[in-house]
Amino acid sequence: MGKSTIVEEFAKNEYSSYLLIDFNKASDTVKSLFNDLMDLDFLFLQLQTLYNVSLEDRKSLIIFDEVQKCPLARQAIKYLVQDGRYDYIETGSLISIRQNTKGITIPSEEERIDMYPMDFEEFRWALSDTVSVPLIKTFYERKIPLGAAHRAKMRDLRLYMLVGGMPQAVNTYLDTNDLSKVDTVKRNIIQLYSDDFLKLDPTGKLSRLFMAIPAQLSKHATRYYPHAVIGGLEEKKKEEMLVNLEDSRTVLVSYHADDPNVGMSLTKDPSKYKLYAADTGLFVTMVFWDRDFAENIIYRKLLSDKLEANLGYVYENLVAQMLAASGNSLFYYTFEKDEKHSYEIDFLLSRGDKICPWK
Repeated sequence: MGKSTIVEEFAKNEYSSYLLIDFNKASDTVKSLFNDLMDLDFLFLQLQTLYNVSLEDRKSLIIFDEVQKCPLARQAIKYLVQDGRYDYIETGSLISIRQNTKGITIPSEEERIDMYPMDFEEFRWALSDTVSVPLIKTFYERKIPLGAAHRAKMRDLRLYMLVGGMPQAVNTYLDTNDLSKVDTVKRNIIQLYSDDFLKLDPTGKLSRLFMAIPAQLSKHATRYYPHAVIGGLEEKKKEEMLVNLEDSRTVLVSYHADDPNVGMSLTKDPSKYKLYAADTGLFVTMVFWDRDFAENIIYRKLLSDKLEANLGYVYENLVAQMLAASGNSLFYYTFEKDEKHSYEIDFLLSRGDKICPWK
């Protein structure tokens, strides 16, 4: 989702100079510098020489990109921060970071920031539109309808649903204005996800759980049923797979609140949950994964809201993404209508001493 690009842009804008170490391609010489921290002057001198960058006290930033590839560099943060000369940013995959902690001390100085795909407002910024979202907010706060502008703004929202918030997909749309090319980019991203899942689970079950998200949501079931996707599996293994999916940040997990109140995490049921794709643009491509590509006609009909299908579950995924990007934990609630049917509140939000339902 562009974390390396964002961090480097931040460094360019906010510091006199910066030094970026990409541990995916750093040499063994660079990595070995973190084996011995007795002489930090020597460390900094070597880094400046190797990367041809001049660092200034309290005016420079050092970036450890993909820090999971060099655990000792992550451990070194404790002492580098204490030294006080420079600022530091680490980037990495949460799954890989957790897997590469053996034998190192986790620095308490780290402050974690979770990143998400571009939200709707950021997407509009990319299209050089800084006006729409503030105006929509004004209409909402004044409780008046958009009127004649409603159709155009819904089309903008559907365009966001189709392209999504992954920077590669957005850039492709900006460069080509061709949704079939955007779809190809999204398919490549999804395939990369699947390849990463295979590293964690060579059986392919983890990947199948991810790819089954649209099918499970389309059934309007009260929960995600992993056994329907991968068959019987012991509970501990299913829990491990869910943790890996959640840590990958490719999915959003909404847990059932058994007794909704302002502290919904107190009554969440960890065995009853729904899964959403972290990016609705990828979700749309997953819906049509059975085709080699999603023909432009499908995208055109989705964009004009004329596709003959019940796509309520696509909007449900979109709302989950929006709520998560706004810092909300996801919870839902079901209660019995009769012996065979249940009512469901898709999302519950806690606001002060109030519970706000979304359906």
